Amino acid sequence: MSSSGDTPRPTDGVSAAIEAFRHGQPVCIHDAADREGETDLVYPADAVTPDAVARMRNDAGGLVCVAVSDAVASTFGLPFVQDVLEHPAAADHDLSYDDRSSFSLTVNHRDTRTGITDEDRALTITALADAAAEPTGTDFADTFRVPGHVHVLRGAPNLLVDREGHTELGLALAADANLPPAVVVCEMLDDETGSALSPAAAQAYAQRHDIPYVEGAALVERFS
Repeated sequence: MSSSGDTPRPTDGVSAAIEAFRHGQPVCIHDAADREGETDLVYPADAVTPDAVARMRNDAGGLVCVAVSDAVASTFGLPFVQDVLEHPAAADHDLSYDDRSSFSLTVNHRDTRTGITDEDRALTITALADAAAEPTGTDFADTFRVPGHVHVLRGAPNLLVDREGHTELGLALAADANLPPAVVVCEMLDDETGSALSPAAAQAYAQRHDIPYVEGAALVERFS
């Protein structure tokens, strides 16, 4: 994705983002300049199709992850991966932008083949949304295998009160839209620089594709 020639427009706001989510459409969420300083392309997980996975690969370019609520993760026994890895590299995460990472396990649905194709990842993602909607009715180990190609993120218990990452921003948006507590997040990168796409370029992309763009601060103000 290139940022050259991009002209930003004003942000679309929280209401537009909620409405898009209710209709299974993506939104662009910028967390904060003093945090990761990244814009993620965010989808309600239950609406993700193979075409949506392809869009995240081609238009965003970051890591495709599924964030689930703390309650769902607890039901399925999904840990923070840092807590269960017995390796010296996991001893000190020393993040510059937060106290800890949200990463849990990587999973594939058991009906996938390699797990990496757009079809396979869409199946895994929508199955995670189904599981999040009815966690007590899902046998996680019967449905998914580990390791896999979809990264699961574990949300903070009190969402934006505890943490203001894309994990919590997306889950707060899903909660307000009355959707299952499972969202897909994928960082938007700049093809020219290899760095995070600038907010101005992300806003311009959102405008070109009729996708709501919202600042994390606006979501924090609305939902905290």
